[in-house]
Amino acid sequence: MIRFECDYLEGMHEKILQKLQETNREQYPGYGSDPHTEHAKAILKELCGDGHAEVHLLVGGTQTNLTVISSILRPHQGVLCVNTGHVNVHETGAIEATGHKVLALPSEDGKITAAQIQAAYDGHWNDVTHEHMVQPGMVYISQPTENGTTYTKAELEEISKVCRSCGLPLYLDGARLGYALASEGNDLTLKDITALTDVFYIGGTKVGALMGEAVVIANPAFQRDFRYLIKQKGALLAKGRFLGLQFEALFENGLYFEISEHAVGLAMKIRRAFENAGCAMRFDSKTNQQFPIIPDAMLDRLREKYAFDFWEKTDEGHTAVRVCTSWATKEENVESLLADVKMLSGK
Repeated sequence: MIRFECDYLEGMHEKILQKLQETNREQYPGYGSDPHTEHAKAILKELCGDGHAEVHLLVGGTQTNLTVISSILRPHQGVLCVNTGHVNVHETGAIEATGHKVLALPSEDGKITAAQIQAAYDGHWNDVTHEHMVQPGMVYISQPTENGTTYTKAELEEISKVCRSCGLPLYLDGARLGYALASEGNDLTLKDITALTDVFYIGGTKVGALMGEAVVIANPAFQRDFRYLIKQKGALLAKGRFLGLQFEALFENGLYFEISEHAVGLAMKIRRAFENAGCAMRFDSKTNQQFPIIPDAMLDRLREKYAFDFWEKTDEGHTAVRVCTSWATKEENVESLLADVKMLSGK
């Protein structure tokens, strides 16, 4: 079986494995107080263009989201988020478990707009009974979204402007950020994201690492005592150097960007193959996640050899699936899929 369900099927990039092996017997203090972690943080600060930003390394995405969001919100506040956002639908109520509500906003493509944020903010404060309601306290977005779509620089600038006008901290989930940065037409850089958000994270787990997410806190207001809060949420890894080593390997020579481009390039080949076969795309994704709408008879044949992630039924005879590439996707496996799509479509 050739698997395309997600981007964390394999272990880690070989260069990370090599670095872990080479440093395995080194002795350092725990909890990230080691030269490898400090080096990784310094590299990330330089890439982000902000020497005053704080960088913290956590293990996984859900852990990162609940730690960051609960650190920013006051007890009576919730987080504005698109209805398909990861914190709303794929984290088992982790945010709610910290005592905060996710305030979901509708969307067709996985993105929210500055106008929606403004309307939600105004709707709350213009209600004379607003003190009986959960107050919008921050905004959560992801780049890319759950649907593989991405924000442009202009869109992020508009969102950032509204958030700052309303006093709403802006947090960007970058679990797949590498694939967004490598996507066709992307005009955002790490420096742009740092300047336009209060907090964001650079995902490692889905972009070549065994585990790890790098939280970048640009706004000094949210830097104070963050390590205390990491520890309180059970997220401070004792052998923290293993996170630092991975980000060091990913970023010291540009590996992160190289492997992201690899995944996106293969994903776009897959997209074009399905489109040539007459399959529409459920979402206009230019990232490593593609969502072809496939006739069920064709999908049944493909599933004899390939594994995809079910997304939704679009009608009685068609199904949208997610076809996901990664840093580890083999070109020969993609070529095999392309050939079978062409054969089964008869085009």
